Amino acid sequence: MIGSTGAHREIYLPVQTIYLLSKILQRQLLLCATFCHPGEVNEELLNDDDVTLYGLFVEAYTRLKPLVHRELGLPETWFEVLLRLGRTPEHRLRMTDLAEAVSFSSGGFTRLADRMVKEGLIRRDPDPVDRRAALAVLTDKGADALDHAMTKHVSQLRTHVSGPLSLVDRQHLERALRILRDASSPTRPWEDGSR
Repeated sequence: MIGSTGAHREIYLPVQTIYLLSKILQRQLLLCATFCHPGEVNEELLNDDDVTLYGLFVEAYTRLKPLVHRELGLPETWFEVLLRLGRTPEHRLRMTDLAEAVSFSSGGFTRLADRMVKEGLIRRDPDPVDRRAALAVLTDKGADALDHAMTKHVSQLRTHVSGPLSLVDRQHLERALRILRDASSPTRPWEDGSR
């Protein structure tokens, strides 16, 4: 029986209801104890060298990315598109390949490309090999924007990436990154080994 005095009325609950409520409360407390105070964590896995190596890679990339994209004069995604086109023979790529190269869905990349076409940085040409496809082509205005952005980008790279490294460190890092890139993805048409 649960009761109170004063202006409140007494509430009577059947024994079965009180029992059921107590079981629900016990279950909730058990769940809380399980998730609020989890069992022992495997310290060996937490301190594994591979976890540390990957964590350092992610931390370094996260800190470096805003530094090396500073003062480009255009959005990072636009810069990445122009850079891919600039480093590709004839400065043209199939739209689907370019979308994949910059990690965009085809729909998201179409909207991005529409804005860049409107700004005159790229144009769409029909693909002579596949009439259903289109090529993204770097325009003269896009090349000028890329040149300006690259001046800033290279300066920031030399300050924040290659600057702190010795020549030997840089060669080891480049080799390691190429190995990781090549081991985790098939060769793409825009990868000619120069990047």
